[in-house]
Formats: sequence, C-alpha cells, structure tokens
Amino acid sequence: MRIISGNSNLPLSRNVAQYLGEDLTKASIQRFADDEVYVEIKENIRGEDVFVIESLSYPANDNIMELLVIMDALKRASAKRITAVIPYYGYARQDRKPGPRTPISAKLIANLITTAGADRVLTLDLHAEQIQGFFDIPTDNLFAGPVFSKDIKDKYEISNLVAVSPDIGGVVRARAIANKIGASIAIVDKRRPKAGVSEVMNIIGDVKGKDCIILDDIIDSAGTICNAADRIIDLGANSITSYVTHGVLTGKALERISASKLTELVITDSINNHSKLESCEKIRSISIANLLGEAIKRISESSSVSSLFEF
Repeated sequence: MRIISGNSNLPLSRNVAQYLGEDLTKASIQRFADDEVYVEIKENIRGEDVFVIESLSYPANDNIMELLVIMDALKRASAKRITAVIPYYGYARQDRKPGPRTPISAKLIANLITTAGADRVLTLDLHAEQIQGFFDIPTDNLFAGPVFSKDIKDKYEISNLVAVSPDIGGVVRARAIANKIGASIAIVDKRRPKAGVSEVMNIIGDVKGKDCIILDDIIDSAGTICNAADRIIDLGANSITSYVTHGVLTGKALERISASKLTELVITDSINNHSKLESCEKIRSISIANLLGEAIKRISESSSVSSLFEF
C-alpha cells in the first residue's frame, strides 16, 4: 500500500503510517500565487493501492480542493485503487433540504470525490449516516465508540455513570456506548430557534448524584453542550464530561468551554486542533490513528472491516 497525506492533518497521517509500519509517500502539495493547488507525486505509484488522508476541516474548501487534485494526480499516474480516507467529512451537516431553494451539499461533495477518482471512501462518524448512500462507491463509516468506551472505562467508576445524548438524533450513539460500558442513559430535550443557536428545554432521565457524559459527533460553537452541561449540573449531577468525535470549535467555542461547568471535553484528532488544545485546559485529545490504520490495513488486504464497527 501507499499512504499520501494532504496538509489538513499531517500529525494524524504520520501516526496512521507509523501504526502500519509505512512511510508517507513523498509528494509536493503547494499553492500558486493565486492560491491554486498544485500537486506532484514524487514516487512511482503505478499499480499501487493508495490511501489519501485528508480531513475536510477548516479551511474546508481549500482542503476539499487539495483532496480532489491529489486524487486526480494519482489517477493520471495509474494508481490501481484510490481510497479517500476522510477522518472528518466536511459539509456533512448539509445532508438534506431544510427549506426551498437550498442545496444538499453533502451529496455534491460525494459526487466530486467520486468524479476525481476515488474508488472507495473511509470516514469516521458521519453526522448523518445516510450520507453513505450519497456515494456510488464502497464507503466505510467507522465509529469512535470503541475508542471512547475504552477511555471512559479507564477514567471513571462505571456504576455511577449516565450517558447523555445532546438531542433526540444522538440517542442511538449514546445508547450504544451506554450498553457497552453498562451505564444508564439520559436525553437533552432542546430546540433550535435558528441555525447555530440551541436552547435546552428539559433533561429526560435521572442525573442527580451521577457522573454524566455527553456523547456527540460534532462540537462547533459549543453552545449545545455547554448549555446542556450547565443545566445538568443545576439538576444535581456530580460532574459532567463530554466526548465528541470531531472538534470543529469555531467562534467563541473555547471561551464557552472554559466558562462552562464542563469538567472536561474529550475530542479525537480527526481534526488538527493542536493550537486550540494548548489554549484551553479543559480539552483533551485522544487518537483515532490505530482505528484508521487497522481499517486501512484490512481494506488493503481485502479482509473484513465489519468487526471494527462492533464495540
């Protein structure tokens, strides 16, 4: 196999390559003066099984173009198979038409990735699982649940834990982890008066005297999780921690997290947040490199990936 990394998350790509015992394939990925992306693969990859690692995080449009141009270069260099490894799938929250004359951008991105030359996609915790159906090529959507479950078991007294879903849509995720670690479950009843703004209306479930863990796939402005944490503590919980797969963390998110009643926010390294981790003591990162690396290994060997979904 060959592993090529875009510029969005080099630390994660290096850790994945290290897990696999491989070196990153040498490539020059540059910008012209007008910001056009230029790619040159520095090694022969004819007939090779190539995995391109690129998170579609900020700056999302730049990273998307970088991924597309890399794959086009690989296709024209006669790579046997190209797998787009996308730890964070940008535009995933635009998976449906919320109103008239609006796009389904998640589908557009899927079309672009396929047209650019991807034969397969490997991603992690899609915001909406139906996005898998937007692709006409094999698509594996891994879950961070096994990584979170192990960390939770190592850090907490399980008998007093409550897994909290931040909304109705996240109940399946919270219940899966709750069942794995043997915890009870609670649900945040919230409403969104407008995009990017959330209000916690009620907490469904018993949280008094409990150590609560909010589980989610994306934390962006941090409004939902911080509001939920404050409300849960007001209802008598001992502590509140949050485990979130993708730390988008835009705007005043770090300020909100620092000022909230959250004990800790745990995110994965699907997005390179090194500078943000340094500026907020409440945030801790755990790695998905081994999970991605094992999936890449199994895809390359044409062996089963399904066991990685079980936890």
